[in-house]
Amino acid sequence: MSSRVDLDGNPIKAMTICMIGAGGFIGSHLCEKLMMETPHTVLALDVYNDKIRHLLDADGDGSSNRHPWSGRIQFHRLNIKHDSRLEGLIKMSDLTINLAAICTPADYNTRPLDTIHSNFIDALPVVRYCSENGKRLIHFSTCEVYGKTIGSFLPKDHPLRQDPQFYVLKEDASPCIFGPIEKQRWSYACAKQLIERLIYAESAENGLEFTIVRPFNWIGPRMDFIPGIDGPSEGVPRVLACFSNNLLRGEPLKLVDGGQSQRTFLYIKDAIEAILLMIENPARANNQIFNVGNPNNEVTVKQLAEMMTEVYLKVSGEPALDVPTVDVSSKEFYGEGYDDSDKRIPDMTIINKQLGWNPKTSLWDLLESTLTYQHRTYADAIKRSISKPIASG
Repeated sequence: MSSRVDLDGNPIKAMTICMIGAGGFIGSHLCEKLMMETPHTVLALDVYNDKIRHLLDADGDGSSNRHPWSGRIQFHRLNIKHDSRLEGLIKMSDLTINLAAICTPADYNTRPLDTIHSNFIDALPVVRYCSENGKRLIHFSTCEVYGKTIGSFLPKDHPLRQDPQFYVLKEDASPCIFGPIEKQRWSYACAKQLIERLIYAESAENGLEFTIVRPFNWIGPRMDFIPGIDGPSEGVPRVLACFSNNLLRGEPLKLVDGGQSQRTFLYIKDAIEAILLMIENPARANNQIFNVGNPNNEVTVKQLAEMMTEVYLKVSGEPALDVPTVDVSSKEFYGEGYDDSDKRIPDMTIINKQLGWNPKTSLWDLLESTLTYQHRTYADAIKRSISKPIASG
């Protein structure tokens, strides 16, 4: 590992990384990558460690000799809202990666206060500690900061709707367009935008070294949860896990407002390659904002449902449903105050120029890999839960 070099041919020195939210979907994949392919040490901060337990020792803190990376990952169970250990852990590290967030759209409406706190207020001390202690920060934002496209405000048949400058989202040029205040779905995007502006201001005024990441629908194994199996039965995860849950249970997929919104999807393993480049090339990544997505994998949510159904039938060998999808209104599914962006297509110029990164995995391949994992992990548990007799009275 000592011979590894960065994009400019300089040796990569081993560093200590404080990763906040290490136990989540992105964090677990990033911890795996760092343990298996780099010499870096990770201080893994989270409330839960289920998704990284396979990287830790029997005691759950990474300190035994069970793995070749023994001692390079240490789990610290803490909530950044109220834990005095946070600053000390940031001080011990060369780099802080902040992944902590409430990021499920169902919560933006029903828990707007928690959403704003989680994505703005709780992140404030992280930014301050990095700035005051001269530590580098990689902060995870969202493609939702762009909101709606300019093109979506043009008449439906207007030719400019087809012009990329009216819908392709550029880090240094596109405006951020949100719906009115009573559309509380934008509480998440607004909180994320405000913390981005604060980080940028800390850099301009106090020299904070930062990288902001804007993920465009990263999907893959370990994303979110399956309701009633490893998450609350009334919980509503993001679209991939929602559709997976329906497929596993043999239920029709629910298309919100007909599934007409368009999205691009990026395989988590491609995304982690991009993050590793940012970690190990600070000279190219510092003070940059990066879109990280796959513009080639664009589909409507309805097309995604059709593709996932086809892939799942192949993976599981189960028969097709007579009625594979049902339409539901956004109000019915998410509650009052829901709104959405129309398209999310990332411009990839900056990340390509700075880090030479391009996504590799097609939508079909990433869905096949993910649904194979979902079926292997959850199918039996769901069958057991469905076959349990319901207690009467």
